Order: sequence, then C-alpha cells, then structure tokens
Amino acid sequence: MSVNINHTALSIAIVAGLLVSACGESTSSSSGESFGTSLATTPNPAPNPSSNFNQQALLENITDNIITPVFEQFATVSATQIPEIAAYCKMEKDIVLGNATTEQVNATRDNARTAWRNTMNVWQQAEVMKVGPLTDNEGLLRDKIYSWPVVNSCSVDFEVVNFKAGVVNGQPFNIAQRTPSRRGLAAIEYLLFNEQLNHSCMTSTQPENWDNQTDGYRKIARCEFALEAARDVNNSAKELITAWSGNNGYASTLKAAGSIGSQFSTELEAINLISDGLFYLDTFTKDGKLATPLGLQANSCGSQACPDVVESVYAHHSVTNIENNLLAFQKLLTGKTGTGFTHYLIDVGDPDTADSMSTDVQLAIDGVQSYQNSLADALVNNEAQVTQTHADVKQVTDRLKIDFITSLSLKLPATSAGDND
Repeated sequence: MSVNINHTALSIAIVAGLLVSACGESTSSSSGESFGTSLATTPNPAPNPSSNFNQQALLENITDNIITPVFEQFATVSATQIPEIAAYCKMEKDIVLGNATTEQVNATRDNARTAWRNTMNVWQQAEVMKVGPLTDNEGLLRDKIYSWPVVNSCSVDFEVVNFKAGVVNGQPFNIAQRTPSRRGLAAIEYLLFNEQLNHSCMTSTQPENWDNQTDGYRKIARCEFALEAARDVNNSAKELITAWSGNNGYASTLKAAGSIGSQFSTELEAINLISDGLFYLDTFTKDGKLATPLGLQANSCGSQACPDVVESVYAHHSVTNIENNLLAFQKLLTGKTGTGFTHYLIDVGDPDTADSMSTDVQLAIDGVQSYQNSLADALVNNEAQVTQTHADVKQVTDRLKIDFITSLSLKLPATSAGDND
C-alpha cells in the first residue's frame, strides 16, 4: 500500500475521532479550526477568588521566555536549511557533469538532511504552542509549515514536475498559492529522505513521463523543489514572527490581557488559550503519533500495529518528534526558570497535581530518550516499548484533562469535549 493512502487513512482516523468517543482513545482534526478554541457552550472561566496568584507573571514568562524564543529559533533554523539544500542541489548537478564524486554528493545530502532535522526539532516544540497566529484562519499558517497528518507524496511528485516546468494550470508556478500538503516540512522530508525515485502515485492520474527520466534528472528536480519549499517555510516562519512579535503582535495582546481595551476581559482567558495548546500532547502526540500506529485507533493495517503510518515515515524522526513535543509541554508546564502552570497549581492549593504532572512528563521524556531504534522498528521488534510510551503520555494527559483543568478553573478545548479517555 502506498504511503499516500496510509497517511490519508491516518488523517481520516484523527478526524473521525472527533465524531465519536471511542473506548479509551480520542483523536482530532489536523487543521487549526477547532484546535486551540475553547468550548463555546462553557461559561468564561473566572479567577479562583481564594488565589492571589500573579497571572500576569505567568503570561509574561511563557510569552517572552518560552514561546517567543522557540518561534525565533525556528525562523533561524529554517533559514539555515536553505543554503544546505542549495549546496546539495549543486552537488547533484556537478556529479551529472562529472565534476563531483558520490562521496561528495552523499556528504552534502547528509548536511541537508541534518538541517531538516534541526528545523523539525524546533518546529515540534512550536507545535505545542499553537496560539494566536498558529490557530488563525483555521490554522492555515501552521499547516503551510507542517501539514501532518494531512500529507500526500503523490501531490508532492506533481509539484516537482510543475515547478520544473515553471507553470501550473497555465499560470506561472507560485508555491505560496499551492495547498499545504504539497509544500512545507513534510514535503521536504519526502524529497530529501525518500530513496525511491519513481513517483508514488497509485491512481490513474500520474506525473507524465516522470519514471522514464534519468536518475540524475529526477534527483536534481526533487532537490530544486525541496529548495523552493525550504524558502517557503522560512517565509512562513518570518510571517509567524511578524504576527507574534511585531507591532501590535499577539505576544503583546496576551500580555495586555485584563487591561482596558484588551480583547481578553481577564488574564485567565489568555492563560486558557495557552493551556489549549498543551492539548496537542493528547490529540496529536498520544492519539495520532502513538495510538494510531499501535492500532489502538483504526489504521490502514486494520487496527493493529502499523509501521507504515508513523508520523515520519521517510526520515524515521518520529521518536525525536515526540520527545520535542514533551519537552515543549514541560517548558510550558513548569515555566523553566520563571513562573509556570505548576506554580499556579501550587498557589490554588493543588501541589499534588503540580508534582505528579512534573514527574510524569519527565518519566515520559526519559522513556522516549531510551529508544535505540526508530518508532517504526520498535513497532515491529519491541511493540511493548511503544505501548509503554503511549501509557506514559496518557498518564500526563489524563491529569491534564481533569485535575489540571479543574484546579485552575480552565475550559477544555473543543477537541477534548466529551472525551472520557
């Protein structure tokens, strides 16, 4: 079965989970339409009258010292990716001309792959910080950067051909006008890490004459589109920085919560939006990245362990992605060296939840860092380890959905409505 179909099945499974409450598991849409949006039917949260907690300190620390540095780092690493891919493209051209060795090509390709991994590492932390610009317009900016679980390698194959021709549908090619599943970090992964040069399309509509081209032609064409996609990702990263940190950016909006003229009548409303981002760990990490490949959610293998539907099927970066999701969650939870949600929990009289969540998330991080192989390999050779990772993450998200939300008088995001998992 093709990768296209497998990933499509994964996205369908995640969307379907919103419609029913399955036994023990839940899933979510891949877009930002409902993610990060609190339940409209639930009254606005009110501050705990017995708490004197400095909510402004929490907003300022998380905004300035946790989210902003991650977004800025992403802009930096996504820019670094561009020259590394460009160097690799040049070497692929040089070897066709007889001016480079296989070793030189492999070295520059490895550098390009490393640059992609570095970019993805930071992005996987930003994924847990989906607030403001990353949830606006149904999450369009987020999806342009990374559309998973909606990915389609066949569509990327067509984009390679379109970009090479310079036109699409009779108009000059413009990647900014292409749909998210045809661009972004997921497309770059496919282009840099997939060793199979033939197209991946299983339908009757296929890239014309692609499989008949020489290996050199196809490697260059793929690399050149990967370079274009990398530039596009960096443009989106700049767009994110402007929307977040620019004049009247969303960071300032969050920190102004509760003041006269603010869109947030209370500081707790702004805090609630940040807490919504934490539920990425439940909906995407636990359900999409672990439960679905394990077969706890329906997948294309028939509700059994399925290596073909892991998040990073080409780069085998799934475990590291999960690790970075957990690390970002930990930063937001504890506030690093400043005020975080654990301090808030302690102030409202729930130190047990603060301590248990801190302990549980570290346990999950330690477990993920113990992997010796990829998630796909573990599903085949050590399924119990993946099952334990799922259980470790679930331990964190169970407390998040009940004790955390209740103690802080917060609302569940819409994606967790009716979820008894």
